Amino acid sequence: MSDAKAVIGGPDWAHDMYDLLRAEGVTQICYVPDAGHRVMIDRSLADPEVHSIPLTTEEEGVALLAGAELGGSKGVLLMQSSGVGNCINMLSLTNGARFPLLCLVSMRGDFGEGNPWQFPMGRATRTVLEAMGVVVLKAEGPGDVIPTIQAACTMVWGSGEAVAVLLGQRLLGAKKF
Repeated sequence: MSDAKAVIGGPDWAHDMYDLLRAEGVTQICYVPDAGHRVMIDRSLADPEVHSIPLTTEEEGVALLAGAELGGSKGVLLMQSSGVGNCINMLSLTNGARFPLLCLVSMRGDFGEGNPWQFPMGRATRTVLEAMGVVVLKAEGPGDVIPTIQAACTMVWGSGEAVAVLLGQRLLGAKKF
């Protein structure tokens, strides 16, 4: 176990995901605070080589990562499924401007959800992303995370695609309401 895992805690898959993204050259992580991304956020804040940028709304992250790409940096946008709805117009930039985009989306309104307000966007997340030209991959269990993130990194930085990895509630655990 690395020192970061011992200090920050959280599931091993989340630490492995952070380590993989850093090995891929990610130096910018933008986010709206979310418990599903706690390890990624905490690790990025503790990492002096990473710019960890809190957002007021998720669509700011799309523009921020476009700028990161123009500046020669790699970044990741962390958001909850409800934030996908905030990004619809900005996601159209990935098609017109042709820049790579990697989003990690913690799902709500999914397996075991107890909050009725989370269901509409939880149901629509995949459809909305695909309608905007974003490739959607999903990780449901711990064994899915690393292969899915590796595939997404290849698609994003190897092919210049916009890709969202949905981190399902079977993986994250359902929140009580």
